[in-house]
Amino acid sequence: VQLQASGGGLVQPGGSLRLSCAASGSIFSINDMGWYRQAPGKQRELVANIIFSGGSANYADSVKSRFTISRDNAKNTVYLQMNSLKADDTAVYYCNANAKTSRWASYRAYWGQGTQVTVSS
Repeated sequence: VQLQASGGGLVQPGGSLRLSCAASGSIFSINDMGWYRQAPGKQRELVANIIFSGGSANYADSVKSRFTISRDNAKNTVYLQMNSLKADDTAVYYCNANAKTSRWASYRAYWGQGTQVTVSS
């Protein structure tokens, strides 16, 4: 399973960015996909994730009401709309998927390569 993330970049405080992550390869089922981020000197933290069946989403307190996660099941793709960005949102954002490759396999975590988001004036 490969995850291809895109959409990072440089944005001014208060601006918006949209991240996308597409899963490909030998995918039998995806349980959930989401985004983590890691700022310099800090641990990687969950930003948001979404359950593919049903669409239930979970957000870090720091991004609630500003970020929205969504998914396209047909495309095995997850999106993160980030609004009202702050300097504290600056980090490398990593896409994550919990997926399995066959009916008999167990779900396991897969990671994308990371995309840089920089919020600065």
